[in-house]
Amino acid sequence: MKLDTDIRNDVQNELQWDPSVEARGISVNVQEGVATLFGNVPHFSDKYSAEKIAKRVSCVRAIANDITVNIPVPGKRSDTDIAIAAANALKWNASLGQCDVKAVVSNGCINLSGHVAYGYQVNVAEAAVRYLLGVTGILNDITIKPSVKMMDVKQKIEDAFERQARLDAKDIDVGLNDNKVTLKGFVSSWREKDDAARAAWAAPGVCKVENQLLVSY
Repeated sequence: MKLDTDIRNDVQNELQWDPSVEARGISVNVQEGVATLFGNVPHFSDKYSAEKIAKRVSCVRAIANDITVNIPVPGKRSDTDIAIAAANALKWNASLGQCDVKAVVSNGCINLSGHVAYGYQVNVAEAAVRYLLGVTGILNDITIKPSVKMMDVKQKIEDAFERQARLDAKDIDVGLNDNKVTLKGFVSSWREKDDAARAAWAAPGVCKVENQLLVSY
């Protein structure tokens, strides 16, 4: 197990190494393996990317993302401009098809609402607007309309775990209550934890995934 100071240095170095994020304004504090990210970034996408990058670092047990999005004047956009861009991004995304998803913008924050058929489409919609200029945050209130019976969904999820080579499923327990899936147990990395949730979301009719998996080192 690494010391908190070593984890902190690794997170900072990983942030500086990755060109997808503007890391100069980001600071890191680590206590008992929990990494807190704080500071200022010019785009919401930088805040999102910083969290993803921190998850890659070994021995990070949890993350508190307290980064503030402070958009510089050249990057500022009106709510109307952001709403138009968001509507077009959703309309032209092939994965969303005929889904009824709408975007409402207030002070640069996009509120997504509507209905989709699959859980993965909730994430697709959010990803479609995440990198738009002027966005300060995203609230995802999209709901899923179940289109199938849930009787065999648990088995389908467990089968998906077995098929994925980089996901060790032996310590993962899948619970199913109506349209909600609960994942419990242990995985060896944040990637496995995210992969497990992604596989569960891919099952038809799943409306919520509660990821209680613990990362063990």
